[in-house]
Amino acid sequence: MLEKSIVNKYGEKFSEWFEWIIREAEIYDYGRYPVKGMGVWLPYGFKLRKHILELIRSLLDETGHEEILLPLLIPETLFRKESEHVRGFENEVLWITKGGQEELDVKLVLRPTSETALSYMESFWIKSYKQLPKKYYQIVSIFRYETKMTKPMIRVREVTTFKEAHTLHEDFDDCEKQVIEAIEIYSKFFDELNIPYIVIRRPQWDKFAGALYTIAFDTIFPDGKAIQIGTVHNLGQTFTSVFDVKIQKRDETIDYAWQTSYGISERVVASIIAFHSDERGLLLPPNIAPYQVVIIPIPHTDVTIFTSVNEYCDKIGSILLQTGIRVYIDKRDDVRPVDKFFEWELKGVPIRIEIGYKEIQNNTITIFRRDTMKRRTIKAEELLHEIKRDFDEIKQNISLRALNWFKSNIKTSSKFNEALTIVKNEGGMVLLPWCGNENCVHAAIEREEGVEALGEVLQGSLKRLNIELALDDVSCAFCDKKAIAFIAIAKRH
Repeated sequence: MLEKSIVNKYGEKFSEWFEWIIREAEIYDYGRYPVKGMGVWLPYGFKLRKHILELIRSLLDETGHEEILLPLLIPETLFRKESEHVRGFENEVLWITKGGQEELDVKLVLRPTSETALSYMESFWIKSYKQLPKKYYQIVSIFRYETKMTKPMIRVREVTTFKEAHTLHEDFDDCEKQVIEAIEIYSKFFDELNIPYIVIRRPQWDKFAGALYTIAFDTIFPDGKAIQIGTVHNLGQTFTSVFDVKIQKRDETIDYAWQTSYGISERVVASIIAFHSDERGLLLPPNIAPYQVVIIPIPHTDVTIFTSVNEYCDKIGSILLQTGIRVYIDKRDDVRPVDKFFEWELKGVPIRIEIGYKEIQNNTITIFRRDTMKRRTIKAEELLHEIKRDFDEIKQNISLRALNWFKSNIKTSSKFNEALTIVKNEGGMVLLPWCGNENCVHAAIEREEGVEALGEVLQGSLKRLNIELALDDVSCAFCDKKAIAFIAIAKRH
């Protein structure tokens, strides 16, 4: 049972609530494995993770990406080739220095990301523009020695659900087109998961190490802090020049290829949990729920009647399974129906079907919807039509609920000091008019502990949220010059 002190996920209790929900809903066991910053995916959570990964795989596959698998270990000689990349990651790297009892001649890095490893291999594979564009991706574990306070799924030392895509192009223009495609892929992905977001170009001091620039997808968690849930990087020729990835171009000249990379992690799962939940537990979208429907047989004192109830449950389950719906029939005889109800509500199953003697007599089905917490009885022959309609309505309700909360936590201000007060006292994200000069932002924000400049908000992202902000005759909130864009500030996970 959820303690009253953490029943509300909003505010300072969010971290405590989050750890409770992932444990009790049997998503992820964190804090008990004897290596800090590492957790274990439990069967129910692994199913959730699987359906999320199936979605991103389908989006990547249909846009010409090809899945590969690179080695986990990167030799120090490769890793240190790109100096800016090394500076960005060297404090987070986990090293392997021994094989058995012998010191290794060359130290090995547990990959923090794979730009160096893949660029090295691409120098063998790619020789001509005719082979381009090339789009690779992999879904793997990466390792970073996180020195701040670790948090399950949010700040860990082994990221177990790291989807990294790496693309190779003939020139800058094609590279830029890929950045746009990557943004669109992630937009579709997060829209399908009903996770609201805002797309932001990171300031240069906060870009990915080795990139020309970084685009980030940010959302806001119930504690009012912003969190990065996806990134897209234009890498330019940074790594190809170091690893000698040269191609013959259309004009027959030889030049280094251009690259992008983009990634997501289990923060996506954390976002689903954070948004799609309430005081009773999870409230999962039907498209990714481990079980879309759970069927609960209601016991009867007459053994013959209860046998008929179970048979009726099997029949209904079979009908649903044949249409591709994920179903679980909970026949545990040592657990009361009311306790089963509580458990499956906690786990966020979108629809619960309750079947007892009354339903058999009347050839009906009792349906309970997790989003509305309401029951209704339907005729058995209406089952498939009603379930599919419910799925659509649940998805719409969940999406609208998440979007409305997210938009209510995006504020605007024309004054930096006013924006700081909002962020510090209320949380959320504040958008400020900005002249485009990163130095004027950095000088102001670096003095403010706990508040960060996330970067320039892309106008297309605001349009997706139906947020209209004008810049006519507006001054920069930091230096009073003419504003040309909006920049977001927030506390950050």
